[in-house]
Amino acid sequence: MIVGQRKPLAEIKEMVKNHKKILILGCGTCVAVCMAGGEKEVELLASQLRIARKLEGNPVEVLEDTVTRQCDREYMEPILEKARGCDAVISMACGVGVQLLSDLIEEIPVYPALNTRFIGTNEREGVWLERCMMCGNCILGQTGGICPIAICAKGLVNGPCGGTNKGKCEVSNDKDCAWTLIYRRLEKQGKLDNIRQIFPPKRFGLHVNPITQVNEAYQHAQKEEAHHG
Repeated sequence: MIVGQRKPLAEIKEMVKNHKKILILGCGTCVAVCMAGGEKEVELLASQLRIARKLEGNPVEVLEDTVTRQCDREYMEPILEKARGCDAVISMACGVGVQLLSDLIEEIPVYPALNTRFIGTNEREGVWLERCMMCGNCILGQTGGICPIAICAKGLVNGPCGGTNKGKCEVSNDKDCAWTLIYRRLEKQGKLDNIRQIFPPKRFGLHVNPITQVNEAYQHAQKEEAHHG
């Protein structure tokens, strides 16, 4: 899931200091799970903002709402009228949600309440760990399901480096060496020969932003449309 972290109240307050009617919009999926941007977090931020602005003698009207997913137009349509009735929106979604909402209500400024951190997993209660760097060329099948790009401090696809020490990373003794973890996992799976495989370096020069992906079922239709258009 996408893991986000709420910005400090002072930063959020500064962004919307000149707005008098604000919608705080939460997202009910990833950022709700990591307790950064769900319904409860919307309520908390709304209360904090109202109180802070009142104490400053600059009261504000704050509306609250939460949608299932801010990255999906289907779920955004029902709240657009409410958003357009305000002079600003604070989005508690990841950066994708902020951008989609901005596209849908171009005339209304949308401010991010979160810093989007990484794609990760819940390790234990209240703790999330980065697991994926979205590199676009997944080698998890060869590395025992452990990502060397995300887990290794140097992002080495051919490791370990010379800094590994008794299974720990030279960056920190508290951090496991990713390639030691990979070795042990492959050993359990009886696939240690995989460790000898040499992976080519990532070709980041071919990566053009923003990336677009079209489902195969729709590719033919797009080609036909372009041909007849």
